[in-house]
Amino acid sequence: MRLVHLDLKGAAPRVSYLEQVFPFLSQLGANGILIEYEDMFPFKGELEVLRSPYAYSEEDIERIQQLAEQHKLEVVPLVQTFGHVEFILKHEKYHHLREVERFPNSFNPHVPSTLALLKTVLAQVMEKHRRSTWIHIGADEVFHLGEGMDSKNWMSRNKGDVGTMFLKHIKEVLGFLSAQYWGLRVLMWDDMLRKISVGALRGEGTGMAVVSWQCPFTWLPWHVSCLVLAGAHAQPRHRAHRLAEVRGTRTPSLPRSAHTATLAAAQEAMAWLSPPRRYDHYSVLCELLPVSIPSLAICLQTLVNGGFTEEAKRKVLDVLGLESVQLEQSTCEGRGAFPGVEIYHMVEQVNGHLRDSILKALDEESAIKGWFSPYHRKHHFGNPRNMESFGSKVLKLHEDWESFVRDLRAQLERVYFPDTVEEWMEENINPYLDQLRDLVRDYR
Repeated sequence: MRLVHLDLKGAAPRVSYLEQVFPFLSQLGANGILIEYEDMFPFKGELEVLRSPYAYSEEDIERIQQLAEQHKLEVVPLVQTFGHVEFILKHEKYHHLREVERFPNSFNPHVPSTLALLKTVLAQVMEKHRRSTWIHIGADEVFHLGEGMDSKNWMSRNKGDVGTMFLKHIKEVLGFLSAQYWGLRVLMWDDMLRKISVGALRGEGTGMAVVSWQCPFTWLPWHVSCLVLAGAHAQPRHRAHRLAEVRGTRTPSLPRSAHTATLAAAQEAMAWLSPPRRYDHYSVLCELLPVSIPSLAICLQTLVNGGFTEEAKRKVLDVLGLESVQLEQSTCEGRGAFPGVEIYHMVEQVNGHLRDSILKALDEESAIKGWFSPYHRKHHFGNPRNMESFGSKVLKLHEDWESFVRDLRAQLERVYFPDTVEEWMEENINPYLDQLRDLVRDYR
């Protein structure tokens, strides 16, 4: 199985965009979608508070699964059950379930309400994913586990440690899933298990599949996570090696000597291509999906072919509608013909020219520095002769970028909901364009 991980804690795409993307993913070699909904799931009843204002509807969830089935993509829902639950614990209603009162990252596993809440969350998600034969329970990066007073008391009474406490909670979650959903197979991330000895793990009999992952702290890693084992003995045999890494709008540079053992293990079992949309529920957005598609295509074809072969390269160019891909230079050439290609090129313009063109106009124009300084602007005076020397250029630059941004916004709104569009603009456009807007306002 080759799964593309849609992490919806940030920049969740509209279903109309997924209608374009799913056939494209299938064509490139994916055969499954791992969907981490977070607040984009249409929770109801007591859980309705968890929903984003732009959450998918129940009809959307059904449409996503129909699209996946149509294009032979198995849907695997991912529900975080221990750490990375900021989307739940940020709400006052659930503050009492935090491991550490001031941090919204992780559940307190000793409060009975924690497991009760998780059962309700899992039940609502599985109710809408009856076709799915796998579920992923997350369980990575359970920050501050063991630091809460309840945990300290438990470890003292039971002569246990953080590892045994972690396993106890996971087994309770697995017990619920196995009792309620016969035949459902369970996945979880491996990082918390890395801290536990093999001896402690052996014989636990948890009956889950453990997924090894590694992710460097970059703004856009498409990385491979591979299924390292299934069953009771959590003793990882392979470590997933990063195949690709993307910064900004560039396509990745892949190592020529990809570890064949890791690739073989991934191909024989499962491999994930995982782009974080945020690193957690509170962080800034990472890269947008349309911008990362060339990287995704390369990674998928690398998995399919066991390396980025000439055949893989031809397939990528053909499906993406590109003229060339230069991995060593991290560039690709050509207009492209993939979903969201307009956004891809417009973000290139933003990253490559917006900041520099504005700072150049503001910092290098001597008439601005000498006759239209912050002091002049604050007190509303200036020499018209000197102002006219830079006015037409500044007004033209402002007009061009405002026109460009209107077009970019229109393209983004076709793919994303308003909250994503506004956040991306605030992070990537306004810090620079607002400086120009302020100057033009004062000039006028």
